[in-house]
Amino acid sequence: MTTFGPYAAVIAFWVFLAVATVAGIIGDYKKRRMELEPLRLALERGHPVDPAVVDKLLYRGGPEKLDPELIHVGGIITIAAGVGLGLLSYFVEPLFPQARLPLIGLGILAVCVGIGLLVAGRSLGKAA
Repeated sequence: MTTFGPYAAVIAFWVFLAVATVAGIIGDYKKRRMELEPLRLALERGHPVDPAVVDKLLYRGGPEKLDPELIHVGGIITIAAGVGLGLLSYFVEPLFPQARLPLIGLGILAVCVGIGLLVAGRSLGKAA
C-alpha cells in the first residue's frame, strides 16, 4: 500500500499556488477600490470634480514603451543561464547520467530564448 505523503505535498503546492494567486487578485481589487473611494464620496456629496482629476484616477495607464537596453540585459542573463545549465549537465552526469541530455536541452532552450530577446531588443531599438 502506498502512502499519501508525496501526493499531499503536491496537492499542498498547488493549493498554495491557487491561494497566492487569488490573494493577489483580491489585493489588487481592494487597492483599486481604495484609490477610487475619494472620488465616489465627492460625487455622492455633490461636490464638483475636476475632469482632469477624474481622468487621472480612472486612467490605469496603457502599455509603456519597452526599453531596448533592458531587453538586451534580459537576453544576456538568459543566455548566461542557458550556458550555466549546459555546464551543470557535465557536473551532474557522474551522479545522474540520465539527467545530462535533459539539462543540455534546457540550456539550449534558454540560449534560444536569450537570442530571441536580443533580436527583439535590437528591433525595438531600430523602431525607436
